[in-house]
Amino acid sequence: MTTALAFIFVFGLLTVFHELGHFLMAKRVGILVEEFAVGFGPLVVSRVIGETRYSLRLFPLGGYVRMLGEEEETEDNERSFRHRPVPSRLLVLGAGPLMNFLLAVFLFAVIFFWLGVPASGSEIADVIPGGPAAEAGLQGGDRIVRIEGKEVRTWEQVVKVVSARAGEQTSITVERAGRSLTVNLVPRPAEDDGRGTIGILRVMDRHNLLSSFYWGTRQTVGTTLFILIRLGQMLTQQAPADVAGPVGIVQVVGEVAQTGFLNLLSLAALLSINLGLFNLFPIPLLDGGQLVVVGWEGLTGKPLTPEREGLIKLVGVILLLAILALATYHDFMRLGV
Repeated sequence: MTTALAFIFVFGLLTVFHELGHFLMAKRVGILVEEFAVGFGPLVVSRVIGETRYSLRLFPLGGYVRMLGEEEETEDNERSFRHRPVPSRLLVLGAGPLMNFLLAVFLFAVIFFWLGVPASGSEIADVIPGGPAAEAGLQGGDRIVRIEGKEVRTWEQVVKVVSARAGEQTSITVERAGRSLTVNLVPRPAEDDGRGTIGILRVMDRHNLLSSFYWGTRQTVGTTLFILIRLGQMLTQQAPADVAGPVGIVQVVGEVAQTGFLNLLSLAALLSINLGLFNLFPIPLLDGGQLVVVGWEGLTGKPLTPEREGLIKLVGVILLLAILALATYHDFMRLGV
């Protein structure tokens, strides 16, 4: 898959799902959706179904939803975006980022469904050649039952005990074909964090739909928390600013696409989470900024005047351009340009 096709696939998927969230929620709360478009630019083909025009545009990077009264005041129409109750508008605005998180869950679930999800129990799927487990004679199919005389039943218990015993003589008892076998080995410290490892692989259950969505949700939540923590560290200067702009993202997408489709799906899930979070930032023009404006209207009971709303949008444009410029600068610095 070429870089261009991979880029179109990833960002088309992310933005269309984002807009689909706005579209579905707008329909749900009774807002008139005038158009749902896939892509931008000149019209290729369109069809009116019910009250909405569905269109395909020439440039397949993204899409948009046009709702009645979203950009400007209309005549007194109860189905206009601006005339709907504040809670309804908040739901519509928040549905876009929410759909990005749901897309990440789905993409991770597809990956887990294909590659497998961690099985329960403490059975070894395989051993890594040259590792402590292989040298001690452990084999795939062995079930670990005790470590240093203490009973273990789950893989998490195995990892916890072994991780704490780097460089220490450790006895491990396994069940093999109905027999009990005890071996002695020394866990090796991992290069990245020094935790003990013995070179064993966990059993994976493939094609398990429910478990795949559970692990997809778990992966999405964990990744989201990691990004938020990392962002907090960058803002407090506890970690270097590491951001990527369009140039860097295109490069990464192209590189990942060469390694396989599942890896591209994993990157798409990661980018979808980032897009969902970024859109929740309280920056004018983004969903987060609009959530603040509509929320303020709900608290005060008064909408912003057109002049103030225009000023806020101008500030939003400047902020977004500044963020884009900073990210692009980091891209070129990373590329050595």
